[in-house]
Amino acid sequence: MAFDSVLSSKHVCVVGAGPTGLVSARELLREGHSVVVLEQNHDLGGQWLYQAASATATVHSSVYASLRLNAPRIYMEFTDFMFTPVEGRDTRNFPGHRELFLYLKDFARCFGLTELIRLNTEVVHVGMAAETGKWIVRSRDRRTDDGEFMEEIFDAVVIATGHFSLPRLPKIRGMEEWKRKQLHSHVYRVPEPFQDEVVVVVGGSLSGSEIALELVHVAKEVHISTKHSEIPQKFVKPVAKYAHLLWHQQIELLCEDGTVLFADGSSVVADTILYCTGYSYSFPFLDTKGVIHVDENRIGPLYEHTFPPSLAPSLSFVGIPNKFIIFRFFESQGRWIAQVLSGKRKLPSADEMMKAIEEVERHQELEEPKNFIQVIAELLEVMASLQVSNNS
Repeated sequence: MAFDSVLSSKHVCVVGAGPTGLVSARELLREGHSVVVLEQNHDLGGQWLYQAASATATVHSSVYASLRLNAPRIYMEFTDFMFTPVEGRDTRNFPGHRELFLYLKDFARCFGLTELIRLNTEVVHVGMAAETGKWIVRSRDRRTDDGEFMEEIFDAVVIATGHFSLPRLPKIRGMEEWKRKQLHSHVYRVPEPFQDEVVVVVGGSLSGSEIALELVHVAKEVHISTKHSEIPQKFVKPVAKYAHLLWHQQIELLCEDGTVLFADGSSVVADTILYCTGYSYSFPFLDTKGVIHVDENRIGPLYEHTFPPSLAPSLSFVGIPNKFIIFRFFESQGRWIAQVLSGKRKLPSADEMMKAIEEVERHQELEEPKNFIQVIAELLEVMASLQVSNNS
């Protein structure tokens, strides 16, 4: 769907009031658009709004109590609103999660975003009205069990719901028969509930290693299971330091009696298995009649991680890359979307965008899998190109 080339104001719905939604709303406002931000929780912040959780809880945030930023402040700030230390708050260069939440609150107040946000509003349907090309957005008031439904029409929708809320679980033989506790790190908050337990932590990523090293102070034993055939370098020193912290290869079988059998032949009878195995993309409210395909690890087709060619520019996504969080990249996406919607910038044709997407996919299939640094470098290159174009 194409908009008129003349500069114009659009009525835009932003789904989500986390960092990506907030900065997108700010950029849309700057371009003169009318903006409504729909947020399902009682406050803004997205992932950075800490929520108590249990094994049966339904929560959005995956942040645990002790979590600190794994990137310095400079990578978690927007270009014209510095994440500088505030007296009386957490002034560390790698502060705790609440400090970033407070930064987002400050950002929203500074740019007049707070009054645009409808809290406790769950989006249940986003679909295009074929006859008008506009978007129908249905939402529900979450403050009551029989919450009132509302239907609204928008010129454009920006999806900014994040992708760290739907736990991805591995497929392990015996998983359904294993009757003891099985949890995902999505609902992990503090180590105390695991006091004197034998815990198996599945996954050696950032969350897996941090949580394992936290549990080691309360649990009877902590067993880390990863796909590596040799102990990962980051676990060498901790495993040597703590006699009750042990490393294993991936799980081969879960037995009804509580036994966990690993691929290296070792086994342990465990009380709890804690899966630190990542998250899947999920947009259950989005109906594009099959135009956009969503699976666990990928959503597409998206041009430059942002626009689905046949629905651009009236539908867009912010914050899809899942290997890192750099706020200025999200800001560049939001600015690009806002300027395309106003007519200040133009996208290539749908065919040209699809060809570009197919070319990227072809190279990805031919090349060796990229490491973390390569992914960051490529996305920073995209961010730089957007910044140059935005300023031109």
